[in-house]
Amino acid sequence: MLEPVSVESREKWFYEHSPEFRPLWVSEIDGEICGWLSFQSFYGRPAYNHTVEVSIYINENFRKNGLGRYLLQKALDLCPSLSVQTVLGFIFGHNKPSLNLFYSFGFKDYGVFPGIAELDGIERDLIIVGKRLSY
Repeated sequence: MLEPVSVESREKWFYEHSPEFRPLWVSEIDGEICGWLSFQSFYGRPAYNHTVEVSIYINENFRKNGLGRYLLQKALDLCPSLSVQTVLGFIFGHNKPSLNLFYSFGFKDYGVFPGIAELDGIERDLIIVGKRLSY
């Protein structure tokens, strides 16, 4: 079952971000949060410092207006200044809009983990998509 996320439970995650290494961007209009994008370290070891996981969330009221596309493009544009060479996305297999967004930017399937998550009593696949950047 899905449960609301508390601010306290996300504080550690929030403070793991920094503008110069692993940014977190929040988009808002008239004080309402439209969505966010975060860069997260992959696997937490220095050998992977040039690889990031990008997570995107778009508020339901702001979907299908290009915000996800805008945020992902801005993230990819920033990668050279962050020394990022590989970008990953971890996406539920049933989330076709998110998969299509990443595929439209040239991301490829890097791995499929069948049935490893359970949401509302339904087993879900996790698809890892990736893109190697050249600059």
